[in-house]
Amino acid sequence: MSQFINGITNSILPVNTYDKPISPGKAHANFADNLKSAIENVNKTQVISNQKTEAFARGEIENLHDVMIASQKSSVTLEASVQVQRKVIDAYNEIMRMQV
Repeated sequence: MSQFINGITNSILPVNTYDKPISPGKAHANFADNLKSAIENVNKTQVISNQKTEAFARGEIENLHDVMIASQKSSVTLEASVQVQRKVIDAYNEIMRMQV
């Protein structure tokens, strides 16, 4: 989850940190790369959780703690991504309601 949050927060910099304006294409690419990385991280944690759960069910893993930790990491990462999605949708709706 920390990688997910760090990926998003690292892309958010104060306006005055840029020496020159960023082109819309570059900004789009940066956002797209960060979003893709975050989604891949969510997927990776879910795959790891599923693999450990299946291995535990087959008797290949005896340490239940590792399985539960992987499951909770997956759950927290997914919940964080859902919250980010909700915030993005709320921001989009707010922008669309603005009067020009």
